[in-house]
Amino acid sequence: MRILVTGSAGFIGAHVAQALLKRGDEVVGIDNLNDYYDVSLKTARLAPLNEQTSFTDVRADLADHQQIDQIFREHQPERVVHLAAQAGVRYSLQNPRAYANSNLSGMLNILEGCRNYQIKHLVYASSSSVYGANTKMPFSIHHNVDHPVSLYAATKKANELMAHSYSHLYNIPTTGLRFFTVYGPWGRPDMAYFSFTKKILAKEPIDVFNFGKCQRDFTYIDDIVEGVIRTLDRAATPNSDWSGNNPDAGTSYAPYRIYNIGNNQPVELLRFIEIIEECLGMKAVKNMLPLQPGDVPATYANIDDLVNDVGFKPATPIEDGIENFVAWYRDYYKQ
Repeated sequence: MRILVTGSAGFIGAHVAQALLKRGDEVVGIDNLNDYYDVSLKTARLAPLNEQTSFTDVRADLADHQQIDQIFREHQPERVVHLAAQAGVRYSLQNPRAYANSNLSGMLNILEGCRNYQIKHLVYASSSSVYGANTKMPFSIHHNVDHPVSLYAATKKANELMAHSYSHLYNIPTTGLRFFTVYGPWGRPDMAYFSFTKKILAKEPIDVFNFGKCQRDFTYIDDIVEGVIRTLDRAATPNSDWSGNNPDAGTSYAPYRIYNIGNNQPVELLRFIEIIEECLGMKAVKNMLPLQPGDVPATYANIDDLVNDVGFKPATPIEDGIENFVAWYRDYYKQ
């Protein structure tokens, strides 16, 4: 297939594009290479993709509807994996308009492309952050998610609602994937495990929020990629049992689906740091701090629907995943 992947220079996008190319698909990758974090890391992710003749590297801004329409018209993709977004919970408190431009206008332009060019399936990145103030765990796609605690989370919830409207109006199969704390080689420098590793090696103190009591459902990048591709191959279908009298939040009468992709095994932040220390052979100097605005104390994914519908369950142990990341980090940064 010819597949459009947005955010192809990003952490998840580059891995997904590589996996699609490996199995024989053509990939058209869109990225604007913005400077939210180190652009050289993004170009390094793109380098092995650009060595392959079945990869087309396109520089474009998702918020530019004319550019996005031209890309759909020129390349005629069959399916779309929409991973590009302005990421980061804390950054959304400082620069909210970046989230409106990328996550809302960008999503609209992708949906319009899917409508105008008869896309067979749109898979897009949502986030565990949509669960917001929810405390009932594990988080289920069938739970109500109307209480976001950051603008980033609100834009991801909005993406799900926008997708549903297009599935309803134009019969476009859409699948939203709520990712739970993705980590691994080629990761994002703004993520905790990345900055922890950098600072521990530099013998600098690390900021440990919620006094280390946060719990996260850390999910290894290879498991995320497998989940993305399996759902891409299984176009969303209507739920024939859906009822407006008792509406199910995770499915619809329209060809619309939501799935959690998480490791289904939360790890406390202090244990996470301990694993990094073991892999580095160094101890961290910890600066213990309270929970930050926009953060949630815990995430924990119920993945029953992913297992039942798609036949996949993430299973990479945190010890293995962090060991792989640390090995990559030492090699990439010559540490």
